[in-house]
Amino acid sequence: MTRDMHSTRRPKSVVVALALGFGWLALTAMSQPRFAVTASATPPLINQPGLLDSDDELEGLTPEERVNVAVYESCHRSVVHIETRGDSESFLGRITNSEGSGSGSVWDREGHILTNYHVVKGVKQLMVTLHDGSQFEARLVGNDITNDIAVLKIEPEDASLWPVTPGLSEKLRVGQRVFALGSPLGLEQTMTVGIVSSVNRTIPSLSKRMMKSIIQIDAALNRGNSGGPLMNSRGQLIGMNTAIASRIGENSGIGFAIPSATIRRIVPQLIRFGKVRRPNIGIESIAETSKGLLLLTLEPGGPAEAAGLQGVRVIRRRTMLGDLIRRDYSTADILTEIDGEKIRTADDLLSEVESRRAGDSVMVTLRRGDETLRVPVRLVEEPPST
Repeated sequence: MTRDMHSTRRPKSVVVALALGFGWLALTAMSQPRFAVTASATPPLINQPGLLDSDDELEGLTPEERVNVAVYESCHRSVVHIETRGDSESFLGRITNSEGSGSGSVWDREGHILTNYHVVKGVKQLMVTLHDGSQFEARLVGNDITNDIAVLKIEPEDASLWPVTPGLSEKLRVGQRVFALGSPLGLEQTMTVGIVSSVNRTIPSLSKRMMKSIIQIDAALNRGNSGGPLMNSRGQLIGMNTAIASRIGENSGIGFAIPSATIRRIVPQLIRFGKVRRPNIGIESIAETSKGLLLLTLEPGGPAEAAGLQGVRVIRRRTMLGDLIRRDYSTADILTEIDGEKIRTADDLLSEVESRRAGDSVMVTLRRGDETLRVPVRLVEEPPST
């Protein structure tokens, strides 16, 4: 079973298993003290003089050891420790009146902190500890449950913040060396080294949606690593550690990280709006069938209805005993593709829509009776909740 790596002090009996198709793996919450990610302009590791060729302190080290030392020296100040109090919820279940901890990273010099959503869900108090030991109370700025990302805010006053430098997860290759930083088991400022074991994995989020394009690594991750940064050998953030696959809840050599491509897309929206303003196609409910997605209800006046898509027809007939309601499913379109991509599940539909922007047009392929139709639908922006 897979487990998120959010550490909490809780009754020993709380263990909930999730089957992911490759055996029983525990999605272990890796939130234990400390983790910081920064989005400021920390220069790439290779450009920082003295980190790789200090002739005194690094004399006698191998080139590989020098890179390890340089990455840590370049990045550890960006890592923060997060302590939580209150009702928390992770892949392991809901824990009431709990104390827990996780990791995070400094995102910018304004005091925004990047971490996992499952680290801070439902908590009443958040405390962030920086690399120098200074502590600040934090507030939640925004979160995205679908991608397990949250942004906190501290008021650092004169504290020195060291933001991380976001890198490109899109260019990751299997076998590439990676560095995981965080606070596993409460041990702050810890770094482990491994490689990219695979890319484009999928794991479930708390919203029951599947998080996609996940990075699989073999660097040791344990409880408390949740929200911590995953760095490349240039000291750039290429992911956020979020879960491990384990039968016992500790490191088994299979860890998962949210890619920086997702983080770069989501975090600016969370800072600005407090949520992700996703594009909306105007389909309210569907039913999964062997032929595709049966459109049950459409948003009145929404993009799908405006484009001519049809849902289930509701027929009302007045009688002496009251209104009788009948639904005519024969009128409903069956959605099979979007821009040539097969759509088989609700998650497929949401993933295709959310990978685009408001204002984009998508070509929807439908089955209507015996006909196959291709209809353009223009996406609109989903309004923020008030």
